[in-house]
Amino acid sequence: MNLAVLASGSGTTLQNLLDRIGAKSLDARINIVIASRPGILALERAAKAAIPAHIIDRKSFASAADFSKPIFKLLDESNIDLVCLAGWLCMLEIPPRYQNRVMNIHPALLPSFGGPGLYGRKVHEAVLAHGCKVSGCTVHFVDEKYDNGPIILQRACPVLENDTPDSLAQRVFEEEKIAYPQAIRLYQQGRLQILGRRVQILSEGHI
Repeated sequence: MNLAVLASGSGTTLQNLLDRIGAKSLDARINIVIASRPGILALERAAKAAIPAHIIDRKSFASAADFSKPIFKLLDESNIDLVCLAGWLCMLEIPPRYQNRVMNIHPALLPSFGGPGLYGRKVHEAVLAHGCKVSGCTVHFVDEKYDNGPIILQRACPVLENDTPDSLAQRVFEEEKIAYPQAIRLYQQGRLQILGRRVQILSEGHI
């Protein structure tokens, strides 16, 4: 399966997918990496893995619609089956041909601690400030709102008494490393059926 990875930062999720592909636990190929700004570590990871990478700088476009057009043109040209957002911080206007073909992973249990302004370390700071006893990650399909699309998978982990945002982030990321490849595999197997806001996971061998 041909994947595209869209990143705005360090590319740890991109590296996880590369590692899973290298270990043959994910039967996929990353055809293209797109960055929303220059100078990010995700671009270095793409270069090291010899993956074509492009910068579509959000600052160069007046609207999400204008910004999205060159991105999806690149995706078309790269013969992409599934688009994986990986620390991607920009709103996309998804054309009909890519509906339910764009996934994201969020470092909290949505719908809690999601939406505009809640990303990266800020999510974990909010979870700790709220006194949560459990956190985790959510893989979901992407729609026209931040962190809003139908939920595919969630994995939970405890929040410990002495946690800092960094220690919680690391524990959540360990769950992300499992959840995202699992969601991609389910998509590849045709086992995700969207029913309104619910994503039903079909049994193996379902036709």
